[in-house]
Amino acid sequence: MEVLDAVHVAGGLALFLLAMQMMTDGLKVFAGTGLKRLLERWTSSPLRGVFAGILVTGVVQSSSAVTIATIGFVNAGVLNFRQALGVIYGTNVGTTMTGWLVSLVGFGFAIEALALPILTVGVGLRLAGGSKEIQGLGAALAGFGLFFLGLAILKDAFAGLAASFGADVGSLGAGNWLRFVGIGFIATVLTQSSSAAIAIILTAASGGVLAFPAAAAAVIGANLGTTSTAAVAVFRATPAAKRLALGHIMFNLVTAAVALAILPGMLWLVAQVADWLDVDNSPTAALALFHTVFNVFGVMLMLPLSSVMASALERLFRNAEENLSRPQHLDPTVAAMPALAVSALREELLRLRAATAHLVSNALAGSRAPSSLEAQSAAVATLADTIIAFVAKVRIEEMSGEVAADLAQTLRTARYLDEAARLAPAAGALRTAVEQIEDTESRLALEQVFEAAGICQDLAARASDAPGHDLDRSAALEQFEARYETAKTTLLRAAVAHHLAVDATGTLLDQLSAMRRLAGQLVKADRLLRSPSRAAAIEAETAPTS
Repeated sequence: MEVLDAVHVAGGLALFLLAMQMMTDGLKVFAGTGLKRLLERWTSSPLRGVFAGILVTGVVQSSSAVTIATIGFVNAGVLNFRQALGVIYGTNVGTTMTGWLVSLVGFGFAIEALALPILTVGVGLRLAGGSKEIQGLGAALAGFGLFFLGLAILKDAFAGLAASFGADVGSLGAGNWLRFVGIGFIATVLTQSSSAAIAIILTAASGGVLAFPAAAAAVIGANLGTTSTAAVAVFRATPAAKRLALGHIMFNLVTAAVALAILPGMLWLVAQVADWLDVDNSPTAALALFHTVFNVFGVMLMLPLSSVMASALERLFRNAEENLSRPQHLDPTVAAMPALAVSALREELLRLRAATAHLVSNALAGSRAPSSLEAQSAAVATLADTIIAFVAKVRIEEMSGEVAADLAQTLRTARYLDEAARLAPAAGALRTAVEQIEDTESRLALEQVFEAAGICQDLAARASDAPGHDLDRSAALEQFEARYETAKTTLLRAAVAHHLAVDATGTLLDQLSAMRRLAGQLVKADRLLRSPSRAAAIEAETAPTS
């Protein structure tokens, strides 16, 4: 009999996991765009991030899915690390909705009476076709119906196991709580779903297989098990995503450790609240309440420490690009003193110029893989954006005309270097393309463009201004422009003569235009950085160049 009940438990769990997957995938299709927008727009502070995490997880019904999606958003730069940290806190509260769903709906009446109609409607919507959103809703409803069918099988199977254990049931709730924490942890790791683990624990408690204190400890373990999903998801992720996963792990570890230390007090508090809500006769509802109290307690404990923890985590997993993107001379206190701000900005602009020149050098030489070049470009662009944002923070009260001119010059310079950095990957792509061109004349013309661009880059990278530098700069630009026009004409003739494919020629011309703008932006930035006269620099910068 015990073997048959164990088989029913495994079958019910398999059906439950399938249902959770269908619900999660369906709801992500049905409301995915809206949920993404919510995460993008409603995470301006850690507290708002918590509420966004609660809402999204409550809708999607999977904290693991939301956690992985949030890590993906951090990888893609949609969310920054501090925004995402609040979302991760919120997912732990949002996932408690599954426990309430199981306890209040799954054990309140004949489950099949609710499951079969929902399953019928869901399959009908899925088969009827229509938009992807409607099909996603159908899949979610079908999963919802299977969710309750799986829950019914689990409930009956655990009831049979409890009858088989007989008088020994109570002993499972005694002894070391860490054993039950481990059981909950393993259940989540094996199923990769804390919701499934919580459902197992709730049905086991409802069937009398687990006493309430043991089940509460297992709930803590199930919550802790969600960290395995985040840890696996960031093996090859960005440093910010790795920090986020570590923040998720720290949140759950600290919360679990404190909850275990005060578990008798928490159990007493839950008992009092359960009595007040009149759910004390329902072990599943009491466990769902414990799960919610436990996670809300964790958010209340960790949210005030969020800034400190974020600062500590931001020192970890640093790479060269991230170090480059962080300003070294800009301090918020300096922004209140314009004269000092100008000096700090000057130093940071010199860093930006050197970084941009190095980036362009790599692009022209083709010495970096495209992904590495993109990462370096993004880091330099981030530094430029930081400089531009800092200029906007400088206090304008009692600012002299000279300081105002300096700030205007700084803003222009940063924007030119910013655009040069963003254009560098196109130059790298053109370098790769040149090496694959078989038409000798086209290849030679493009090689001469790269030679002229290298001269512009070398002039902009000089640490000090030499006599006649302005003349060199003008001559370099004129030479580049002449070679650009020659290369453009050569490529068009090659395309007409069928020496180059028309589509490939269009791509080459686009990349060549990006090179032209890159060289111009480098020289404009160099002119502004080196000019002793701010007014003359701005006038010269705005004058047309050949």
